[in-house]
Amino acid sequence: MAAARNVAAGDGSRVFRDEEESVNGKVKEGDESPTAKRFKSERFPLTHWEFAAFVGVFLLFVTGLFCIYLTMPAADYGKLKLPRTIADLRLLKDNLATYAQDYPVPFIIGYCSTYIFMQTFMIPGTIFMSLLAGALFGVIRGLILVVFNATAGASSCFFLSKLIGRPLVSWFWPEKLRFFQAEVLLISLWLYFQI
Repeated sequence: MAAARNVAAGDGSRVFRDEEESVNGKVKEGDESPTAKRFKSERFPLTHWEFAAFVGVFLLFVTGLFCIYLTMPAADYGKLKLPRTIADLRLLKDNLATYAQDYPVPFIIGYCSTYIFMQTFMIPGTIFMSLLAGALFGVIRGLILVVFNATAGASSCFFLSKLIGRPLVSWFWPEKLRFFQAEVLLISLWLYFQI
């Protein structure tokens, strides 16, 4: 009787792998079983370059935000806080309206940088930033700013997650990933044969 087989996806293709991963008591390369003799820290999924790229992008964003806020004209920062409710948004709009009118270019640069940073690293609050753009800049200018910022932030989030997300998910949750890939394959086949 043949050993049971599992469906696992690797690099986008279907790969069939026997459940018996060790032969003659030796552990095969790439063994994910609990009996493997290696610890997870020994096979960290990111290369030094990928990890350095992620840290570099994060530090670049933080440094850029810090420099932008240092060069902005002085204001009463005690009244400024990230809005979490509609009432907070109204108070913030009142406090920022005069500042945005007095210093439009530094304010727009600071707003765009903050929005893109929040969108890139999936920090909650971008919906309130979108509403704030409409309240401060009007519907048309606010819409243009929000579309630009959301697109730039989502694109950079996608590239960062493609760079480091896929290896980390494969490392932390290999069984769940295989199950999810098998489910996607079954749904794709079902949809294909429905047409």
